[in-house]
Amino acid sequence: MSSTTGSSAQGGVGGSGGPHSLAFRVMRLCRPSFQVDTPLLIDPLDLLTGEDILVNPIAASQLPNLFKQNPITITTNTETVPDLTFRNRYQLLNPSDAIGLSGLLVLPQAFGAIYLGETFCSYISINNSSSFEVREVVIKAEIQTEKQRILLLDTSKAPVESIRAGGRYDFIVEHDVKELGAHTLVCTASYNDGDGERKYLPQFFKFIVANPLSVKTKVRTVKDIALEDYFTHMTVTIYIENTFLEACLENHTKTNLYMDQVEFEPAQNWTAKVLKADEHHSLSNSKTREIFKPPILIRAGGGIHNYLYQLTMSSHGSPRMKIEGSNTLGKLQITWRTNLGEPGRLQTQQILGTPTPKRELELKIVEVPSVIILERPFMVRLNLTNQTDRKMGPFEIFFLQSDPKEDKAVIVNGLQTMDISHLEAFSSTDLNLNLIATRLGVQKITGITVFDVMEKKTYDPLPDLEIFVNCE
Repeated sequence: MSSTTGSSAQGGVGGSGGPHSLAFRVMRLCRPSFQVDTPLLIDPLDLLTGEDILVNPIAASQLPNLFKQNPITITTNTETVPDLTFRNRYQLLNPSDAIGLSGLLVLPQAFGAIYLGETFCSYISINNSSSFEVREVVIKAEIQTEKQRILLLDTSKAPVESIRAGGRYDFIVEHDVKELGAHTLVCTASYNDGDGERKYLPQFFKFIVANPLSVKTKVRTVKDIALEDYFTHMTVTIYIENTFLEACLENHTKTNLYMDQVEFEPAQNWTAKVLKADEHHSLSNSKTREIFKPPILIRAGGGIHNYLYQLTMSSHGSPRMKIEGSNTLGKLQITWRTNLGEPGRLQTQQILGTPTPKRELELKIVEVPSVIILERPFMVRLNLTNQTDRKMGPFEIFFLQSDPKEDKAVIVNGLQTMDISHLEAFSSTDLNLNLIATRLGVQKITGITVFDVMEKKTYDPLPDLEIFVNCE
């Protein structure tokens, strides 16, 4: 159901000199709203009887007949009689009475607010207010923004043959609003008036597009730990980086928004999973809820709702793709409906993750055994990646000891230096470092360092890694 309302946007007229026979009227097509009345509870008999009805004995004798339809009664020891007190004036006989909905719809009386993501629909009428017919009418309607000009209607190839005196020509235009700020609906008409003179009529109708909701995001990266390797049947510790994205949506409109869809579209090499609170439902009910998913309500005037997504880097992404790709995570696709079902759709800009400094060479620990026994050798798997577009190397990997007199809790078991010949551009290699723990309890693996033999350059050591050393 739709309705038309006269435009309250700013309009202007220009063009060739002299009065014009034609004029545009722009009305916005939008749905009506509910008529809400504050409930005023009265007894219908108050409209028929006066306050002094009990004074007249004849009228008072007829009260039982008048109150036969009264739904509220009092049961005494002998009979059931109508309740003649005033307390039923304040009782809601039907639960819907408290809502105040009268069952009526109200047509909009103003142009109203226009929001980003909505479809602007306008009913335009061009009226001939002169006393003679105009011919060969070419009509154009355009939306002009700060960035572009969009043609909505053009009758140049099929002009309106004529508009009689006092007549009009009507049409409807639609535009998906994708920009914020000032918009201008430009309506122009070119026509032959009664004297055969060609005239040009432009009219401008301005309106402002506001933001219906704001999206605030927060990105946090944590390391997850997997404690079992099912392929080798060995217990190892694998470090996986997980990125969590929290999106907070706030409603800036004067009406409730029912969110149909808030989905995160991840960038290349990322996968996304929405995280929800645990809900206890039966199996049949959960299947029904999956098919008929109720929308999420964000209340008018500042209501908010939070969404949480878990993002994981795809394991099949090549080192080059990971290095050359920016810290772009993806974007949100948001669709909603208002109280009477008018749709809206928004797409956010690309959401950026935590910026990571670009390094020529990256050394990281891939696997560490979860059970480490005192004075027993254990293997740590490392990965060395060349993040440049040139060949690098050779390299040496060793433990950097800041204080030679200090006894380390974890030392190398075997060769003190590991040699790597070369690394091609955007390539990586795995290597195993044999270590041994000399102290019980929580200890740290520190000082694993890479040295470029050719350039005589020492790279920053790996961050400290805590392990737990147990006795046999």
